[in-house]
Amino acid sequence: MLTQRPIEIWGGIEGTINRVGDNYIDQSEFSGHYNRETDIDLIASLGIKMLRYPVLWEKHQPEKNTEIDWGFVERNLLRLKELNVEPIAGLVHHGSGPTFVSFFDGSFEQGVADYARLVATKFPWLEYYTPVNEPLTTARFCGLYGHWYPHEKDAYSFYRVLLSECKATIMAMAAIREVNPNAKLIQTEDLGKVYSTPLLKYQADFENERRWLSYDLLTGTLTSDKTMYRFLIGMGFKNEDLDYFLENPCKPEVVGFNYYITSERYLDEDLQKYPQHVHGGNGRHQYADVEVVRVPYPHETGLSVLLKEAWERYKLPLAITECHLHCTREEQMRWFYEVWETANQLQADGVDIRALTAWAILGTYGWNSLVTKPWGLYEPGVFNLRSGKPRPTAMVKLIQELARNQKYRQPVLETPGWWKQEKRIAYPDANVFRINPVKPSSHCRPILVLGRFASLETGFEKICSDRNINCVVHHQIGMIDQVELGQLIQRLNPWAIINLQEYADVGQAEQNPENCFKINTDAILLLAEACKKNTIKLVTFSSALVFNGEKEEAYLENDTVSPLNIFGQSKAKAEEMLLQHFPETLIVRVGKLFSPWENKSFISRILNRIKEGSTVVAANDNLISLTYVPDLVHETLNILLDDECGIVHATNQGQTTDANLARKAAQFARLDDILVQGMPTAKLQQKIPAPQNAALRSEKGILLPEFESALKHYLEVTDQVFLADKIAV
Repeated sequence: MLTQRPIEIWGGIEGTINRVGDNYIDQSEFSGHYNRETDIDLIASLGIKMLRYPVLWEKHQPEKNTEIDWGFVERNLLRLKELNVEPIAGLVHHGSGPTFVSFFDGSFEQGVADYARLVATKFPWLEYYTPVNEPLTTARFCGLYGHWYPHEKDAYSFYRVLLSECKATIMAMAAIREVNPNAKLIQTEDLGKVYSTPLLKYQADFENERRWLSYDLLTGTLTSDKTMYRFLIGMGFKNEDLDYFLENPCKPEVVGFNYYITSERYLDEDLQKYPQHVHGGNGRHQYADVEVVRVPYPHETGLSVLLKEAWERYKLPLAITECHLHCTREEQMRWFYEVWETANQLQADGVDIRALTAWAILGTYGWNSLVTKPWGLYEPGVFNLRSGKPRPTAMVKLIQELARNQKYRQPVLETPGWWKQEKRIAYPDANVFRINPVKPSSHCRPILVLGRFASLETGFEKICSDRNINCVVHHQIGMIDQVELGQLIQRLNPWAIINLQEYADVGQAEQNPENCFKINTDAILLLAEACKKNTIKLVTFSSALVFNGEKEEAYLENDTVSPLNIFGQSKAKAEEMLLQHFPETLIVRVGKLFSPWENKSFISRILNRIKEGSTVVAANDNLISLTYVPDLVHETLNILLDDECGIVHATNQGQTTDANLARKAAQFARLDDILVQGMPTAKLQQKIPAPQNAALRSEKGILLPEFESALKHYLEVTDQVFLADKIAV
């Protein structure tokens, strides 16, 4: 138990409603939050103290003087109070207001104030508000970069939007306090900093002064002697525009900062070191603008530096109001835990920091394209919505423990994130120091990979190393006996075991069923017993061959099994026994595996035959799913960390036939697919019975990339074709 005042854990739903052209993009619509009454109870189960919750203007009053339907938001706000979670009502989140207002004529400010008064009147007990989220960031996107409405791209519009947002915040809080004099402002803003080469120090200094502008305005500290005051007057703003803020200061109860891995930037005039897409300039110099984490910058950077600067500037209580990283699960955990430790250290050093916010509890949509079009890439948050309903990730337990002010123990937290490793460097400079590579600590408990399945074994070894997860591969030939297994567990003390022992030859299984069942069923049950005894998480793999293929659509996790061959029977029996006696086991069913780490994959054999001029005969009436081993390993590690259990399906999206797969492989390899001959399965005279339909799909939201993308990636990395287009898997 920690003895100093606890850092509170807050939460937040990414509720952005921004405007692009005439379209409004609503994150809560994409997440399905409006259609789920259970989200609030799920969020409250995290143990958080406060929740940044969207009560957004554009949602409730899209047209002027319309009667507002408060039903959904009222139920959720009242439920939060019942569960002892204090709501922070967000009124505008990256928005420009409904269509009847503008940043440039005063209607936005008055409109926000009028709406705020309506909210306060409806919910007079609401105490905490964020009238306008991240004014500076929103102003950049709306007025300087042109991404969001009104799509302006000039400096004057940028500052005009910013002043409008800050004035709206002051007017909104005044309107709210007419109803509830005790209402408090929880303001939010991006926390960044710019570093540079000596030549560009002037630009960095300017941006580092500009970053405080929204808080300087709100706190009434932008006096006429300040650099940015004089700059704004020079831009054409009037003294009365700026003096309004001196005459109507609105100091926040808590100064909130949103910090991301991309928040700190580095400017460098040496353009040849950087790709074209990061080139820019200011009219005086051209320079590259990149994340400082991607260069070997020799001086101290990071959240601690920035929060100390904020504290010294304002001497007001601070909170981290957004903390999120789009990455693999252990990196999300490392990032959040590191920020929590930083906040605790700052508090111990005398900085009044109150809270850390788990942002995007339900995830985010479209930030890969800066929310300039609907939907876009989904980034899982504390809960994963890919199945259509929230699935807890490993972040849930982490947040619950920190909310109780408890240290959280997980071996992956004992090794540093990618931002602390040499691989973070994308733009090296031989004249600046290099970081020593960081290897996973041999002292933290490992994952034990047990068995001998070459492509999967290599996949776990390589990918665990890349993700800085301590992994030990035990090359096991044949079955491991209980004594040897016990000694191995005692020596290595693994926190998880990934079982790769398998009798994999489907044809030989028909001739030797006893051995097949001994390895695929009996051995895994002995392993499960040992894992249960030692409180070790177990992962094992199964197959689509547990089904008979009579279903017309892809098989889901809960569909009834009915195997046609001995191999499938051995897997089905193992599944049955594990679910009955060891339900905490994670059983991953896969499709047809292919891997860049195997010498003679079935795809290589197809391509070699075509290169030789031989005909490839393949079924054109079956249905299969593919599983690309790198994607499988990544997702298995993610759901292992999530403590998922039971059966999950892990296949690349999309289904195909054997013949269509062969044609696609030939086409992507730039070979003639005319040598691929499709034929009905019945004419192929297969010796081993197999399901006509072996396609799998997950109802648990386990989504791997499209199989065509995986196939292209496989061909590229195995040097079987050169692909000029960029492939992301």
